[in-house]
Amino acid sequence: MSGSLTLLKEKHIRYIESLDTKKHNFEYWLTEHLRLNGIYWGLTALCVLDSPKTFVKEEVISFVLSCWDDKYGAFAPFPRHDAHLLTTLSAVQILATYDALDVLGKDRKVRLISFIRGNQLEDGSFQGDRFGEVDTRFVYTALSALSILGELTPEVVDPAVDFVLKCYNFDGGFGLCPNAESHAAQAFTCLGALAIANKLDMLSDDQLEEIGWWLCERQLPEGGLNGRPSKLPDVCYSWWVLSSLAIIGRLDWINYEKLTEFILKCQDEKKGGISDRPENEVDVFHTVFGVAGLSLMGYDNLVPIDPIYCMPKSVTSKFKKYPYK
Repeated sequence: MSGSLTLLKEKHIRYIESLDTKKHNFEYWLTEHLRLNGIYWGLTALCVLDSPKTFVKEEVISFVLSCWDDKYGAFAPFPRHDAHLLTTLSAVQILATYDALDVLGKDRKVRLISFIRGNQLEDGSFQGDRFGEVDTRFVYTALSALSILGELTPEVVDPAVDFVLKCYNFDGGFGLCPNAESHAAQAFTCLGALAIANKLDMLSDDQLEEIGWWLCERQLPEGGLNGRPSKLPDVCYSWWVLSSLAIIGRLDWINYEKLTEFILKCQDEKKGGISDRPENEVDVFHTVFGVAGLSLMGYDNLVPIDPIYCMPKSVTSKFKKYPYK
């Protein structure tokens, strides 16, 4: 392989390491609302690249705790912002990766669980925060966070599963709510939620086959994957599609060689990082999902990643599995 078709691990590590040194850039302050998510993406990418100590553990944990929103009892993306389910999951994932969930303390953990459960609606769906947006992302986010905390209950899980099943479409995909257009990211959130709930058996063999076909049809001639029909390929779907296929046991329905080549062509050979498509600007979001996709395909010298949680398997192997015994 030429240099452009090998994974530039050290450059990606240095790229991620450099992200917090750009506080003089206007863009840095425009992305406050993504800061906690960004740390999760960066840490997970570093773990997959087998370089978790690139981040200073104590500094990361301190920042996570600074994002605690005491008014709502959950985590915000940045200090003095409002709490949200998405950033709450990122906080829990970061702490679990560092085996540091105990820093929450009893009172904060109780409030955190209450916040998550309190965002569930009567139909089993979840809103992300008090403003009421409903999306299968939030079902997955809630179940994933509660699972990591070991706090899933039938009262939460059963109606959530019912809602997810209603989001299954005739074409074999899943939407963000019932009757919404199928999208690969929603396939991951729905299948991931069912896997966490130990309810994949609620899908029939015919449905699993249809889901597998819809997902593998996301691969385009250039090797990349798209999120829905007639769209361009994007590296992030290397995760959403592959993880979904892995969850239902059909990972080999994708052409590994062509997808690997597409991901590697999206690398910035000078400064590191991975972009959505070749020659575009890199970012940490596409970097983590690019290396995570490569990990799922068994790329050499990458740490195995869990397709359900998007965390290292060495971390998720410690989670209690629902239903708890």
